[in-house]
Amino acid sequence: MKNKMNNRDVNPAPNGRRRFLKIGGAAVIGTGLFFMTGCSDDDEILMENTPPDAFDLGGGNLGILNYAYALEQLEAAFYTKVIQGSYYSNAPASEKILFKDIYNHEVIHRDFFKTAISAAVDQSKVLPELEFDFSAVDFSSRDAVLGLSQVLEDTGVRAYNGAGQLIDATDSAGQTYLLLAGKIVSVEARHASAIRDLINPGSMDFAGDDVLIGLGGTGPAFDKAAAPKTILNEIIATGFLKTAFTAFNLPNF
Repeated sequence: MKNKMNNRDVNPAPNGRRRFLKIGGAAVIGTGLFFMTGCSDDDEILMENTPPDAFDLGGGNLGILNYAYALEQLEAAFYTKVIQGSYYSNAPASEKILFKDIYNHEVIHRDFFKTAISAAVDQSKVLPELEFDFSAVDFSSRDAVLGLSQVLEDTGVRAYNGAGQLIDATDSAGQTYLLLAGKIVSVEARHASAIRDLINPGSMDFAGDDVLIGLGGTGPAFDKAAAPKTILNEIIATGFLKTAFTAFNLPNF
């Protein structure tokens, strides 16, 4: 991760309308709070009065790394709230161990991205610490915590699967980023399976058909992938994100 990113990654030229990312409407279903889906990759999220100096994720590999860093900040912030909540305090020992492990993994991922990006570019190009608002989540409710945990982990898998194909791996730095994305997405998938099994023990939901697709005429056996813009739209829709930033040159497919 010591290789410097090239100029096109570090200094993206503005060449389109900005997509302003902040809070949207929260979708509450029962006791769980779930992402709103169905946003087109062509949709743009525009926000009035966004500060003109709002941070932009950047383009190329820098943009993808900042994007992943934003996702890990969200997950780490959520699981911090989980282990501070009354559900966790009163949970069975096995569930406490699971959520403490997931918390530790997400914090390590978050801190890793901050360190890696800081080593590659000037600090001004590293996504700042984001502010989140989880006041709509009932952290005393097992159903709410498990339901949102499942959505976050499934979304993380889709996000990394989508981002991996956008990484420029023509040099050693890019190859390292791609390798690390694969290492992280495998952990996110383990989290998702563990949470799904807690929700419906002993079922096939650990790798349910709702998150799998078929390829080349096969049955469902491959995880889904989603473009960064789709994932960001879903995150915006939760209302969790309080810090404004832009995704002006973030690659998509």
